[in-house]
Amino acid sequence: MDIAGSAFWFLVAVGILVTFHEFGHFIVARRMGVKVLRFSVGFGRVLWSRRDRHGTEFAIAAIPLGGYVKMLDERETEVPPEQAHLAFNNKSLGARAAIVAAGPIFNLIFTVFAYWAMFVAGIQEFSPVLGQMEGAAAEAGFNKGERIVAVDDQPVRSWSQVMLELVPRSYEQSSVNITVQRADGGEVVRRLPLKGPDGEALDETRILGQLGLNPWHRNPDVIVGRVVEDLPASRSDLTAGDRIIRINGEATPTFKEFQEQLQAQAKAHDGELTFTVIRDGREKQVAIKAQSKPDENGQPSWRIGMYYELYTELQRFGLLESIPKSLQESWRVTAGSMTMLYHMLAGRASLKNLSGPITIAQVANASAQGGLSDFLSFLALISLSLAIVNLLPIPVLDGGHLLYYFIEWVKGSPLSEQAQTVGLFIGLAMIIGMMGLAFYNDIARNFS
Repeated sequence: MDIAGSAFWFLVAVGILVTFHEFGHFIVARRMGVKVLRFSVGFGRVLWSRRDRHGTEFAIAAIPLGGYVKMLDERETEVPPEQAHLAFNNKSLGARAAIVAAGPIFNLIFTVFAYWAMFVAGIQEFSPVLGQMEGAAAEAGFNKGERIVAVDDQPVRSWSQVMLELVPRSYEQSSVNITVQRADGGEVVRRLPLKGPDGEALDETRILGQLGLNPWHRNPDVIVGRVVEDLPASRSDLTAGDRIIRINGEATPTFKEFQEQLQAQAKAHDGELTFTVIRDGREKQVAIKAQSKPDENGQPSWRIGMYYELYTELQRFGLLESIPKSLQESWRVTAGSMTMLYHMLAGRASLKNLSGPITIAQVANASAQGGLSDFLSFLALISLSLAIVNLLPIPVLDGGHLLYYFIEWVKGSPLSEQAQTVGLFIGLAMIIGMMGLAFYNDIARNFS
């Protein structure tokens, strides 16, 4: 089911993003007076098609791994003299550049729109609250329960944003200023060295662990967030903010152990439970009669009706308020992605960061299971990645064509066909190499 779900949501994501990308080429080509012969979603045998009044064929093909826009072009087919003015190759340099650039630009527009829709719908994120500190973070004075509010004066509201700010800095700086909010509400700035436990370079895939900057939700205390009405916890003295440390005398220092102890103790004592909690700095005993209910497999599962405090926040804004929020998020992620790409090209960041279709499919499935907002966030990130990759100055990509047009603008005439052919082969080799590396990383990541 995971494989089927990953494949399905991968195809959905690719279908949406590639169609939007190609629509950019299509609509700008129309505006520039170029005749579009075909707009195809997918490759291979045509399953369905129709023509509009302009003679454009809209098609859905059998292989749903992309799409394309085919324009009238004298370099590809014989063009009747009366239609020569409609051919792509006969348009001005500016018109051709606009048509080519439209695809990545529409991906950027989609990114902003997806983030806007995400903020309108609301996105649940883990707040950057610190768990048990170790290593460099503990030595720098960071404490459990503190909340990160800024990294080098850049405000952050979630752990994903903390990572987005920390990772690029680990390639450029030896240390970073982190502003935290203490339990008493005051703020303090602490300097954190950006190095591993033994002084080694940081690995961006496990940077938080190397720094000892452990998120609360990785191994949280059992703190009551709220109790549910008409269930056992609401009929007891359990209160939001209570930290549960024992069940029937058995220690439950972490969330995972609490879950296991709850089921074991409820089963052994027919649901009779005594919680030892910390409230206002003092221990207190709370008696609860757990309720049994069959799970999806028909096995008895004990519940008490309480939510745990995992320090998550729902980021939701109005229709207008979400516009600047989406622009800010798009800029933040774009800057982070470009910085990471630069460090990869410079050899500072590991090429393991390059992911292929297997990882993308897995993340597509996971985000879809997380709900609409998670999937919109995933679509925004992949759409942005498509825009960035397509703008790289590599022949066969949109950026490669824009490079040719820039050279044409500088020298006053197009590159020779021989030079363009050489560039084509170089570009194909580069793309194949990138795809091969991405596939290798996917396989290594799944089987390591």
